[in-house]
Amino acid sequence: MSLKLITASAALAGLVALAGCAAPGTPSTGSSPMPPPPPGTACNAEGAQFAVGQRAAASTVEEARQRSGSYMARVLWPKQVVTMEFNAQRLNLDVDATGVVQRVRCG
Repeated sequence: MSLKLITASAALAGLVALAGCAAPGTPSTGSSPMPPPPPGTACNAEGAQFAVGQRAAASTVEEARQRSGSYMARVLWPKQVVTMEFNAQRLNLDVDATGVVQRVRCG
């Protein structure tokens, strides 16, 4: 066999092996998209104001999410890098360095 044929065969074998790693129909980023939120799940931060001054434990975050009527909630730490797009169905809980909720807002 010539060197070109061996190199081409090895490259083809590598591509075939890599193709087997991806399941058909999965996004190339490796993450699955979230299902669309149900209608009527707009956030109202007034319902979650009770959380200000409390630690951002999972139970507190979930209760705040439910009381605000939002579809999802996230805890934002000081200097944390976050996406800035506005999402009317998301509750944001801004916490201090110790994890105590300082501010509750939608977006």
